[in-house]
Amino acid sequence: MSRKKIALIGGGQIGGVLAQLAALRQLGDVVLFDIVQDMPVGKTLDIAEASRIDGFDSHLKGTSDYKDIENADIIIVTAGLPRKPGMSRDDLLTTNAAIIKSVAENVKQYAPNAICIIISNPLDAMVTLFKKVTGFPANRVMGQSGVLDSSRFSSFIAWELGVSVKDVNAMVLGGHGDTMVPLVRYANVNGIPAMEMIEKKYNDATKAKEVMTKIVDRTKQAGGEVVKLLKTGSAFYSPATAAIQMAEAILNDEKRLLPVCALLNGEYGCNGYYVGVPAILGANGVEGIFEVTLNNEEKALMDNSVKAVTNLVADMERLGL
Repeated sequence: MSRKKIALIGGGQIGGVLAQLAALRQLGDVVLFDIVQDMPVGKTLDIAEASRIDGFDSHLKGTSDYKDIENADIIIVTAGLPRKPGMSRDDLLTTNAAIIKSVAENVKQYAPNAICIIISNPLDAMVTLFKKVTGFPANRVMGQSGVLDSSRFSSFIAWELGVSVKDVNAMVLGGHGDTMVPLVRYANVNGIPAMEMIEKKYNDATKAKEVMTKIVDRTKQAGGEVVKLLKTGSAFYSPATAAIQMAEAILNDEKRLLPVCALLNGEYGCNGYYVGVPAILGANGVEGIFEVTLNNEEKALMDNSVKAVTNLVADMERLGL
């Protein structure tokens, strides 16, 4: 049986980690594309030369020719520039929209049946644009944000409580930005509410709320925290790992319920926009969206996040993108 084909568009830091993880987990053969000549060839060669040590047989190919992504089963897009000092949001939108348009046109030509995962920022707008250019059905175009944000949220809770992060279940919904919605009420440690455990740790409900507020704020600012510390770049290990979890769920038809930036059609009171929600991922991509019951406070936060997404898309349209 032939291996699945995974095409990675963008050979930067995230693209390189994606290639390595896909090979290590033997998800399929990997093509790493970048417009910079030779660089993706060098990265894939470096990874492949460790195949004996790491014990994988996946074939890796670096390229600057879109034809090499032909008939890919999964495409993960990381292409685009990070926001730089002095660059406005409009500048970032304009620059990355041009890149995503080109990527989408080539994906449509060479891999018309692929399931596509977008990581490029500003995420919610770039997923929307990619879907518009390709015309692919909604189940085959999604964005990666919630898996990463939820992992960060879970990690911070685990560190606070001194428990294994394997036992923490926490989910973040909404847009990928400051308005994201970490669902505190649903966060738990193997079924025990996280807030209950924090309250018992401090024996003080008020203190527990303060601690959780700090965790939520850190989750929202987690990407910026890494950027500030790195000084010359942004997160790449965790975003790549999150995207690989999504790809693995699709390639292995796992039916995982994961927070995914998916196109909504009435769910959560939103219609026609890409927003982070719990979705079932399987062989057909997004196979279903689950509506979590939200209380009034959570619903207000979700509505605010959806509004931020609609404003971002409106800005993109205003710029003629």
